[in-house]
Order: sequence, then structure tokens, then C-alpha cells
Amino acid sequence: MTFALLVSVVVLFTPASGVPTALSGVDKLVHLALFTLLAVTARFAGTAAWAVLALLAAYAALSEVLQALLPIGRNGNVPDGLIDVAGVLLGVAAYAAVRRLAVARQV
Repeated sequence: MTFALLVSVVVLFTPASGVPTALSGVDKLVHLALFTLLAVTARFAGTAAWAVLALLAAYAALSEVLQALLPIGRNGNVPDGLIDVAGVLLGVAAYAAVRRLAVARQV
């Protein structure tokens, strides 16, 4: 979980001059994957699903506000925040699906 959080800080708060250029839409995939990873690792660490949803949704909103306010040349925007929350939902759902499969195989 700690490693995933550190990766997210680097990805979300690297100054614009250090962000590689990519095809249109790739940034949305990065946001989705990053918040999916955060949610899955938080669930594996034992954090309750409701807490993961609440905390990471707050982190998503805060990161977008900070990107807009900090002098790093980044833009905070609502679509990125919504993609972040979609990643959280995907991560929580993926974790639940894996747990259900693991339990079903033990029976």
C-alpha cells in the first residue's frame, strides 16, 4: 500500500515539464490504473471497502485541487477526478471478485 501511495504522489504531482507526452486519452488510463491499484492494495491491506471508497475519493478530489493550485504547471479537472473514482470502484470490485473466487475454490 505504501509503495502504491508513493507512486501516486509521483504520478500526480510531477511538474508538467517532467510529464512525458502521450497519445490523447492515455492520461485517463493512467488515472484509472493508478486509483485501481490504490484501491486493490488498500483492500489487501485490510482496509474496509467503505473506508477505501471514502478515503480515495477524497484523495482524488484533493489531488485535482492541488494540481490546479500548486505551481507545478498541472491542471486539476473534474473528468480526471471522476476517472479516479471509477478506478477506486473498479479496484474494490476486482478485490471482491478475487476474494469470492478464492472462497469458492476452498469449498
